[in-house]
Amino acid sequence: MQEYQNLIIGGIVVVVLVIIALMFVLKNKKSDTPTTTPQPKQTPPTPKPQVKKDEPKQEAPKTQETQAAPSILKEDKTEPQATPSILKEEAPKEEPKKTEVPTQARPLPTRTKREVPAHGKINKENFKEFAGLRVLVAEDNMINQKVIKGLLADSGIELVIANDGQEAIDILEKDSNFEFVLMDAHMPNIDGFEATRIIRANPAYDHILVVALSGDTAADDIRKMQDAGMEEQLEKPLKMDALYDVFYTYAKNIATQQEEEEVVEETAQVDDDKELDYQKGLETCGSDEGFYAEILREFVDTYTDAADRLDDLIIDEDFNRVHELLHEILGVTANIGADKMHALTTEMKASLKETDGESYADYAEKYREKLDKLIAEIKEHL
Repeated sequence: MQEYQNLIIGGIVVVVLVIIALMFVLKNKKSDTPTTTPQPKQTPPTPKPQVKKDEPKQEAPKTQETQAAPSILKEDKTEPQATPSILKEEAPKEEPKKTEVPTQARPLPTRTKREVPAHGKINKENFKEFAGLRVLVAEDNMINQKVIKGLLADSGIELVIANDGQEAIDILEKDSNFEFVLMDAHMPNIDGFEATRIIRANPAYDHILVVALSGDTAADDIRKMQDAGMEEQLEKPLKMDALYDVFYTYAKNIATQQEEEEVVEETAQVDDDKELDYQKGLETCGSDEGFYAEILREFVDTYTDAADRLDDLIIDEDFNRVHELLHEILGVTANIGADKMHALTTEMKASLKETDGESYADYAEKYREKLDKLIAEIKEHL
């Protein structure tokens, strides 16, 4: 019992000590609060008014900036309004150029035209008639430039190339000694229409004929070219016959029509007596003279002795080989323009098929004569 009493007394003492300690702590807190509270009261008022004073000062410039910004935006909005007004002013400037410029105020120069005589298929050789002619080609497409250069190569015609209308005008300002300008209608910088108007406006260029190059063939398109001062029109892709006819009609230094007709008549008579239709064979080879010459050379090397070989095969009664050889000759003679030889070979092949060589003697001599004559004519062209 004594022990329990001691524990109870000890517990009471501990409780009392705890209470005394709490009271001491509370007193310290109360003593601290009066010293700390005045400081926060003094500090907040000072920063708060500073913040309030600073904020309006900072906001004032901000409001000025924001007020200035809209004014700038308004000025920006007015600028785009100015640009359309410029466009509206420029658009009508181009339209009068299309109608008024055509210097159509000036009549087109008077031209002396030559009637083009009837002719067969035109090839590169025919353009040698215009040797010495100077032609300015205004064309921006590189492939089209090469086509024109290739077409008139070795003809003696001098070509000067301009890549657009502006280049063409610049060239003419330095050198106007041209008879023709082949003018592409659609080009960068200055198109063919405007370039033609500029040319037609200058009397110093009256001796130059402007010929349109265009794939536009509708009546309205052609009328537009004529209004610009393009006196002739050539369709793309360029055709040799059409270009030849334009050159022949307007070029100055070529044979007269009567002389040309006499030449045509003479050649026609001579051609009737020839075994080789050179022009037809050349056309079959895409008007490529080099390629055509190669085929002719191969024919001479391969078939010069064809008559002797046929004789031997008939004697040996090797009719299968006879028909094979005749078949080969048929195909080649058709490609090189040897129509007469082709017709005779066809007739022989049909006859031999029926008689197994009995009628070969009827053709042997004639066949040899025609073959020898054909080989001789081919060698003249090589």
